[in-house]
Amino acid sequence: MSKVQLILKEGRPEYAVIPYELYEQLVEDAETLQDIRDIDEIKARIERGEEELIPAHVPYAIIDGENPVKVWREYRGLTQQALAEAAGISAAYLSQIETGKRKGKTAVLQALARAMNLDLDDVVYNPPPDEEM
Repeated sequence: MSKVQLILKEGRPEYAVIPYELYEQLVEDAETLQDIRDIDEIKARIERGEEELIPAHVPYAIIDGENPVKVWREYRGLTQQALAEAAGISAAYLSQIETGKRKGKTAVLQALARAMNLDLDDVVYNPPPDEEM
């Protein structure tokens, strides 16, 4: 191991001077340890049901412009009728939201999000700037 120089203050170690190469290794090791702790915390949150793993095709479909309500409904394995009933709206209204014919009031979108165990932000459709509704 590289030589470490101790700087004493009143006879007690106050500082340690280490070669820069050793310092870089210690920083890298600390970052790796933090990554491991973060992974362990994420795994624990998933096991407790506080987090959910979402397959890539779900956010990609939304990014590509598909209606988020429809994407999430299909991912959750729900029919339009089942989701509409869970949210307290008609299947026709849900269909209009999914096709973009209606935006859906905030309260309705919140009910849809709750029915699918999502946040409101997950179901709000934000078209790209050049796309008009």
